[in-house]
Amino acid sequence: MPDLAAWQWMLGVFSAFMIGVAKTGAPGIGTLVAPLMVILVGDARHAPAWALPVLITADVFAVWYWRKQAETRQLFSLAPWVLAGIAGGAFALGLEELLIRRILAIIVFAMLAIYLKRRLSPASDVHGNPAFYGLATGFSSTVANAAGPVMNLYLLSRKLPKEEFVATGAWFFLILNLAKVPVYAYHSLYSPESLTFDAMMIPIVLGGAYAGRWLVRVMPQKLFEAAVIGLTAVSCVLLFR
Repeated sequence: MPDLAAWQWMLGVFSAFMIGVAKTGAPGIGTLVAPLMVILVGDARHAPAWALPVLITADVFAVWYWRKQAETRQLFSLAPWVLAGIAGGAFALGLEELLIRRILAIIVFAMLAIYLKRRLSPASDVHGNPAFYGLATGFSSTVANAAGPVMNLYLLSRKLPKEEFVATGAWFFLILNLAKVPVYAYHSLYSPESLTFDAMMIPIVLGGAYAGRWLVRVMPQKLFEAAVIGLTAVSCVLLFR
C-alpha cells in the first residue's frame, strides 16, 4: 500500500477521475493532471510513470468506446517524428529533478496557451506539419503526459468529423503511451508503490470515463473550462516553488 497522506489520496482520485473525463467528454482538460501528479508524487521525474498505467487504462476504454470511428491513416506521417520526440523526452528524463520540474511547468503552460488559443479562435486555420506536431507530442508526452492540446490541433488540421477526431486521438494516445512504457522502465521510474496506486485507481478512471459526457452536459461549459484552466495555472505555479 502506498504511504500517502489523505490529501495525496484525494489528489490521486481527482486526477484519475479527470483522466477518465478527458478521454470521453472533454479532451482538453487532460493537461491539468500533469502538474497535479508532480505535487502528489513530489518528484517530476517519477510523476509521469505513476500516471502512465492510469492513462493507458483510460485509452483502452476510449478506443473501445469510439472503436467504429477511427481514421488511423491520419497518424502514419506522424510516426517517425513522434518516435524522435520520445527519444528526446527519454534523454530529458535523465536531467536533474528540479530542471525537469521547470521544463514540465513550461510545457504545461504552453499546452494551456495552445488550448486557450484554439477555444478563442476555433475557426482559425491550423497548419498540420507532421514534423512539428510529431516532435512536440512525443517530447511533451514523455516528459509530462501533456501532449493533448498539440495533438488536438494536429487532428483539427486534418478536418475530421467530430467522431473520427475523438476516435483517432484515442488510438494515437494508446499507441503513444504504450511506447513510453519501456522508456520509464529504462529509467527505473516504476515501483511497487506506484503500480499498487495505479491498480487502485482503475475503478476511478473508468468511473470518470463513464461520467465524462454526463458531466460536460450538465455543467455549464464556460464554468467547467474556467475551473480547469484556473486549477491548471495554479498547479503549474506551484511547480516553481
